[in-house]
Amino acid sequence: MPTRVEISALREHIGSTVAVTGWVLTTRSSGKIAFVVVRDGSGYVQGVLARADVPPAVWERFATLTQETTVRLAGEVRADARSPGGVELAVRDLEVLGPSRDFPITPKEHGTAFLMEHRHLWLRSRRQVAIMKVRHEIIQGIRDFFHQRGFFLVDTPILTGSIGESGGSLFETEYFDLGKAYLAQTGQLYVEAACAALGKVYCFGPTFRAEKSKTRRHLTEFWMVEPEVAFATSDDNMRLQEDFVTSLVARVLDRRAEELKELERDTAKLASIVAPFPRLSYTEAVALLRAQGSAIEWGQDLGAEDETRIAEARDRPVFVYNYPRGAKAFYMKENPDDPRTVLCDDCLAPEGYGEIIGGSQREDDYDRLAARIREQGLPEDAYGWYLDLRKYGTFVHSGFGLGLERTVAWICGLQHIREAIAFPRMLYRLNP
Repeated sequence: MPTRVEISALREHIGSTVAVTGWVLTTRSSGKIAFVVVRDGSGYVQGVLARADVPPAVWERFATLTQETTVRLAGEVRADARSPGGVELAVRDLEVLGPSRDFPITPKEHGTAFLMEHRHLWLRSRRQVAIMKVRHEIIQGIRDFFHQRGFFLVDTPILTGSIGESGGSLFETEYFDLGKAYLAQTGQLYVEAACAALGKVYCFGPTFRAEKSKTRRHLTEFWMVEPEVAFATSDDNMRLQEDFVTSLVARVLDRRAEELKELERDTAKLASIVAPFPRLSYTEAVALLRAQGSAIEWGQDLGAEDETRIAEARDRPVFVYNYPRGAKAFYMKENPDDPRTVLCDDCLAPEGYGEIIGGSQREDDYDRLAARIREQGLPEDAYGWYLDLRKYGTFVHSGFGLGLERTVAWICGLQHIREAIAFPRMLYRLNP
């Protein structure tokens, strides 16, 4: 029996007889020659059957093949520059391992609602496979970036008694006899504690926001990577973000060119993503927007349309920094040069994708932090441990959070964030 080989490795077996297992993408036949395209997750290959060269039973089995039938093909690997992967398989044997009857997603156009209801099957399409491979590459790039720079991974809780962002966007649950617990909006408060132990840390996992948003940029469950660095200022933080984003884009361009081609992504736009990124203070951003006809007033947070306007004329991400303290979270460091503002930044992606990173220098003064917690009406007892970080050896530190799905959507050129995660959770979507 021929050795089973993954499709991605077939070029190493030209001239050899091997077996491939996978799922049928398409078939066609002229009566004497038949073609079957199969995928196995690692890649795609075209199998060619000549009726005169295979037993009648094999030819008959080919005639039963339908979309997504699971098959085992055996044959000789031949070089063919026109075929996917540069090879094709001269099939001598074909076995049906799992039939597929009436696969619901056909090559015809389907509405988004239909595709989302069949998301478990939609994932098999070429486009979705390409997106998932780019997502995988970005995730591996994230881990490698921080590992190579001496960061330590810290796993933070998903169930928490503390609030990191707005209390109005929390998912609540009863936690035994201890009262309410919340699905984590962020791991930031916990990595702040860990960076006092390890210096440079990050967490990476799912986070949850109970926002009733139906925009193309929002999910209720998404993944976020959050580094935290001891003795780093807001400027240090932005430089780390530049290095991080440019590293991820370069990695995808280098390692996932085929997937970007499948997605018809304009890679020239990605190739221009190099440091340094332009920087605008919040005050400068408001002046720019008002000059363009916006009615935004100083003190208001930037909306999606504002972010798009700021970034649309640029070929790379742009930082907007030092927002008004009233528009940002309680933990951000007061700007000593302008106490109306805090030392923070948003990194806005070009092409209308908006904020992919939010970061800040953290408030390291115990009294100011306690005052901000009271100011925002947060339960002080829930933040006793967080205030302890300022009581026992306080220090300058900064960090940020990068939203994985928004980053995947931008790098892939997707119209909607729902395609950037295998099983998206949205306001009206909990299944499959």
